[in-house]
Amino acid sequence: MKFTKKPITIEAFQFDGDFMNCEGDYYVPEWAVKAYEQGVLYFKGANLFVKTLEGVHAASCGDYIIKGAKGELYPCKPDIFKMTYEPTPDET
Repeated sequence: MKFTKKPITIEAFQFDGDFMNCEGDYYVPEWAVKAYEQGVLYFKGANLFVKTLEGVHAASCGDYIIKGAKGELYPCKPDIFKMTYEPTPDET
């Protein structure tokens, strides 16, 4: 049997190595700041880790951090992200 993934809208941002600018202001979505404050997103040195439903996953610079349909977070490699998602009409 074959299946097609149902279209859902997600939120995401591309991790660039930090969450704050040089003035100390966050430039990631508010849900990411909250996840960081709750320890769901955390740094060990310069490395970002994400507590997912399947365990802890490392996120590399350039990876997308996705907030799924039920609020779960997980990292996604840029090539997979671009094959799977496209901007919603209000974001283009």
